[in-house]
Amino acid sequence: MGLFSPPSPSYAPPMMPAPPPPPPTPVDKAAEDAAARTKAQLAAAGGFGGTLLTGGQGVTTPALTTNKTLLGQ
Repeated sequence: MGLFSPPSPSYAPPMMPAPPPPPPTPVDKAAEDAAARTKAQLAAAGGFGGTLLTGGQGVTTPALTTNKTLLGQ
């Protein structure tokens, strides 16, 4: 560490390699087909009922409207 020498590099411990990923689990074809069938049935059963916010007559409550006012009046 003289006046004109570069700074000494800091010591870094050696890095450990990442553990290997777990081996894939065997998948039963029948279970996979059943899961896909159930998912499709649930998607089909949803329909449009969750998106309707009003009934057949529309909105029955009066709108909450006010006249515009100037600030300070």
